[in-house]
Amino acid sequence: MRKIDGGVTTPKGYKAAGLRAGIKAGKTNKDMAMIYSLVPAAVAGTFTRNIVKAAPVMWDKNLVDTVGIAQAVVVNSGIANACTGAPGYEDAKKTAKLAGDALGVDADKVLVASTGVIGFTLPMDIIESGIGMLKDSISDSRESAIDAATAILTTDTHKKEIAYEFEIGGKVAHIGAMCKGSGMIHPNMGTMLGFITTDVAIEQSLLQKALRATIEDTFNMVSVDGDTSTNDTVLVMANGLAENELISEENDDYNTFKDALYAVNEYLAKQIASDGEGATRLFEVNVVGAPDVNTAKILAKSIVTSNLTKCAIYGKDANWGRILCAMGYSGAEFDPDKVDITISSENGSIKLVENGKATAFDEDRATEILSPEIVVATADVKLGDAKATAWGCDLTYDYVKINADYRS
Repeated sequence: MRKIDGGVTTPKGYKAAGLRAGIKAGKTNKDMAMIYSLVPAAVAGTFTRNIVKAAPVMWDKNLVDTVGIAQAVVVNSGIANACTGAPGYEDAKKTAKLAGDALGVDADKVLVASTGVIGFTLPMDIIESGIGMLKDSISDSRESAIDAATAILTTDTHKKEIAYEFEIGGKVAHIGAMCKGSGMIHPNMGTMLGFITTDVAIEQSLLQKALRATIEDTFNMVSVDGDTSTNDTVLVMANGLAENELISEENDDYNTFKDALYAVNEYLAKQIASDGEGATRLFEVNVVGAPDVNTAKILAKSIVTSNLTKCAIYGKDANWGRILCAMGYSGAEFDPDKVDITISSENGSIKLVENGKATAFDEDRATEILSPEIVVATADVKLGDAKATAWGCDLTYDYVKINADYRS
């Protein structure tokens, strides 16, 4: 498997487009995107666990659960179409029909997604004209994938794309993806919008199983601010145009595909964490020596979501007590008197805590280690062999500024 320059149009048979339709007045950003498969594709999805679910989430979940096949995705940014009741759901349904009519596919083969401000219905006249423009501009070019990846952004500071090439069943296959996510990011599915395309031939049930398995250790281990969005959606389309033998059981080909899917999701999860609203550093937390994986995950998530710890990372302050405190209120069982805590980066590493007590570490050296854009904290609880990793970011003044003025 090798990483290549690409996105959602890299696998065979996919086209994309992204452009400005004008959903939010006074803006200049691209705000609508489309992905289209030349042939029907198996589709899998995971969605927000927030009880308050946006209309497009309800539309997509029903489609994934009952149809399991899709051929297109339409995405808008600027308005979330959440908390909009029956009219909002009708708008999601109408968006699918408009796109289906434009592309010549059934509405129940069209997925929709929205991101932006909650509580407003979609301007359907603009959505309709936007779909027409998207249909006229879709292509399989690299530029079209970039346009689509750019059009789904909100407070993100850059596009997030990835593509891999790999061999499966003697055939060359590809997987490409784009996602957005910067705020309202908390481990509870993968709080964002993510769209993955592949030309692998795989049964829908196994595609869903692979997605759920890889989500757990990637997007579900990311936190920016502790808020779980109403619109979280990760979708995977597999159109089979790589012409490998259909994957219908959990064999070597299935594991090869799952490894590729995991690589995509891990890359995107880290991209989201590092691009947290106002963030200056990616904060990676490793918990090792845990009695079981669940305990390791609980501890890692608790550390990475601690606002006090995130502030310390921003301030380059080796305030290890905040890490141990976050572990203590996590609900996981461990012995504080056995814990070792180490911080590391490209500038080196330093042990701050050994057996629950501070070491005689050099503060200036610790600050130097905490200065690069990627900082890692490792907590060893010395109770077993299980481990887990979570990703987050520092908490800065700019996070407050961005979210104090989000609707304007």
